[in-house]
Amino acid sequence: MVDRRQVLAGGVALGAATTLGLATPALAADTVHPFGLGVASGDPLPDGVVLWTRLVADAGQLPARPVEVGWQIAEDERFRRVVQSGTATARPELAHSVHVEACGLRPGREYFYRFRAHGQLSPVGRTRTAPAPHADPRSLRLGVVNCQDFQNGYWPAYDGLATEDLDVVFHLGDYIYEYDAHSRFADRNHSPVATPGLDQLRTLEDYRGRHAQYKGDPALRAAHAAFAWVPTWDDHETENNYAGTTDEIDDTGARRQSPEEFARQRAAAYQAYYEHMPIRARLRPGSSELKIYRRFDFGRLARFHVLDTRQYRTDQPGGVPGDFGPEQIGRANTAGSLTGDEQELWLTQGLRSSSARWNVIAQQVMMSRTRFPNPTGVPPTIVNLDQWDGYAPQRDRLLRFLADARIANPVVLAGDIHSTWFSDLLADFDDPASPTVAVEFVATSVSSDFPVAFDGPIKAINPLVNPHVRYFDGLARGYLRCELDRDSWRTDVRVVESIETRRSPVRTSASFAVEAGRPGLHPA
Repeated sequence: MVDRRQVLAGGVALGAATTLGLATPALAADTVHPFGLGVASGDPLPDGVVLWTRLVADAGQLPARPVEVGWQIAEDERFRRVVQSGTATARPELAHSVHVEACGLRPGREYFYRFRAHGQLSPVGRTRTAPAPHADPRSLRLGVVNCQDFQNGYWPAYDGLATEDLDVVFHLGDYIYEYDAHSRFADRNHSPVATPGLDQLRTLEDYRGRHAQYKGDPALRAAHAAFAWVPTWDDHETENNYAGTTDEIDDTGARRQSPEEFARQRAAAYQAYYEHMPIRARLRPGSSELKIYRRFDFGRLARFHVLDTRQYRTDQPGGVPGDFGPEQIGRANTAGSLTGDEQELWLTQGLRSSSARWNVIAQQVMMSRTRFPNPTGVPPTIVNLDQWDGYAPQRDRLLRFLADARIANPVVLAGDIHSTWFSDLLADFDDPASPTVAVEFVATSVSSDFPVAFDGPIKAINPLVNPHVRYFDGLARGYLRCELDRDSWRTDVRVVESIETRRSPVRTSASFAVEAGRPGLHPA
């Protein structure tokens, strides 16, 4: 019996080097391993899934010509029962990336896939289709990850994730970071950029190089190969705290860009994101727009609405440095929007039409009202205006809709803040006795930093100013593991002991649950 993780990690040729039927000429000596960035799958539907890879050279650039890539999908790890196969073209204008939208698959099934180019087989990936539209699956297991600053530490969380028994993984953003090289680890310095000193990525080659560097990490490659992913971006895939085509508020001098200049940077960032993600989207190279908000049904058990809270948002209100400021600024932001009108309408229509047992909003920034201690003391608390607290009227509108429309069992997933927060979302946050409308699970980071000095004060102040927060931890890195059935949703906080080394044990530090039909979190 072949161990599944061995198969996924290395790929098993089993004499199949010729079965994909490609007679592409061999590459030069420095390009003998074109699959150095691994393989991935994503955006699972009942009858199909997106398969991804990107061809690279061991050193230097691939020749600027198209390359034919063969692909196979099988029911078994040894590819004795191949069910789909074909060829795709890896084009130089898309960094020799490949997106195969495989279809004709059976719902709710495990499959294995691989690619071949220039006489080389890729590693083997495992994926799973979504259940049939009217199926009533007994359960669903998912992982939630985000915020993986390469320079801040290693990724044992992804080693742990790869060994879980999951149906799908949701990545909620900050897949790469844009900063210049300044790691305390000799082997974790960020890739070179065209304009050092800006602490930003600007060009398409900048973004491509950074994505390739991140994809080169073996732990991340293993996690991609193990499951289908549903990714969405946050800010660092382009630039910290950007809003629409508005540059980061704290940028000055050469860093500061006009909306027209920033739109060109955003176009480069969005194209590189598409080139490196197993995502079902329609890219127009050179465009500063890429629609990635989308919806996934897992039978009648769960519907997931995956949001984009960066591309369409209005600027953070108040114009305060770092986007932390008085709560009233966000409350007064009546014209502000995190989603834009079109996406907000799409979300409410999708929620209203859902017949799913669980209705999930998977998005980037924390929705719960969250007051932080103010270091200056006046006012005593402040909020993060880059989160939903900066757009409080829209949040109020959404929570009111969830209550008035009687949306079944709403759950919000979020990331961004590099710490774990589990909260009840109240109809009125000023009234602790207000009905709970939904629950929110905010995942900690894979490696990105949360200041240790903030952990204690936040834990001390939460019962006083954030009584709806049921759990908080700012010290641990890791991911969330969720399991849901028709009766309940359970979320386990999976944390690593350290990000100072590549290998570190993973353990469960807390578990919380919500019962179907009874909104509100409780320890599991």
